[in-house]
Amino acid sequence: MTEDVGVDGYGDDDLLTIGAFAARARLSPKALRLYDRLGLLAPAHVDEVSGYRFYRTSQTERARLVALLRRLDMPLALIGEVVGLVELDGPAAAERLAAYWADVEARIAAQRTLADYLRGRLSGRSSEMDELYGKFVVETADVPERVVLTETRHTLADELPAWIGASLGRLEAGARECGGVTAAPFVVYHSEVSMESDGPAESCVPVADEAAARAWAQTHGRAWETAVRVEPARRLAYTRITKAQVAHPQIIAAFEAVERWMSEQGIEPAGPCREGYFADWDAAGPDDAVCDIAFPVGS
Repeated sequence: MTEDVGVDGYGDDDLLTIGAFAARARLSPKALRLYDRLGLLAPAHVDEVSGYRFYRTSQTERARLVALLRRLDMPLALIGEVVGLVELDGPAAAERLAAYWADVEARIAAQRTLADYLRGRLSGRSSEMDELYGKFVVETADVPERVVLTETRHTLADELPAWIGASLGRLEAGARECGGVTAAPFVVYHSEVSMESDGPAESCVPVADEAAARAWAQTHGRAWETAVRVEPARRLAYTRITKAQVAHPQIIAAFEAVERWMSEQGIEPAGPCREGYFADWDAAGPDDAVCDIAFPVGS
């Protein structure tokens, strides 16, 4: 005997067998059993003796929504959150879906950039490498002397993005007590940062008031290795990259593109490489320019 039986004796004409409900929802009984097990769509009634599942026609829309969200590879916990929101606040559910999809698009953009980088590396052909590095336009710019509030840390590549965001946030908050931020924040790499090498890296925020900055750093320096220094006037060779290209290891291609350009120009670096963040990171999309990859060069 199968689970697809009639509902006689249950006293509710609105109840559908799992087979009838599956046909209405355009799903399989197997999928419905899975949704029940995952806590995404429970039957309206389960017979205590037979264990047969019964559903109400009003559950059809939820069943179809769960199926569609699973096709987006949405995590099960998030599916539960979205379908729960639909019944309370449809616009909020739509916003939650939009946020999830924005994250997916950012990940895909980063993976696309990484695939291009790896294709060029693995091919071994100069034409592939020329195409890879040709995506980066290298220019030069002169920057004036600046007083910078800094925070330094030894960190590996997988910890770096979180630390950059947190450290620049702390420094920008401190800058408000030091006359304000006067130029785009940047991060200096005094030694290699990778999965094997931990730098150190130095977050820097240019500020207006040197005396106030030194007082602020003296108060906060022990907790976060905060300091103040004068960054000398420099000429930078740089290339501008998108938010998707910032992810490691694809960002390596941007550094290598600038190094290749300097080699072709017969230019030696005059200091450690750096990243300058000039855009609102949270508001930027994966294809928006957010960062300059730069090397100091001789004037």
